[in-house]
Amino acid sequence: MDRLEFGVSMAIVGMGGTLLSLYILSLIISLLTRLFPPEEIKRG
Repeated sequence: MDRLEFGVSMAIVGMGGTLLSLYILSLIISLLTRLFPPEEIKRG
């Protein structure tokens, strides 16, 4: 049962780290979008 517990805990840590890094990346992207808003393209 020790290997199973280790595997489950590593899976939880891995998924948690992935979700945390994606959340931090989305915060950085939204901050950069607020600092440097995209320019509108005028067509016509």
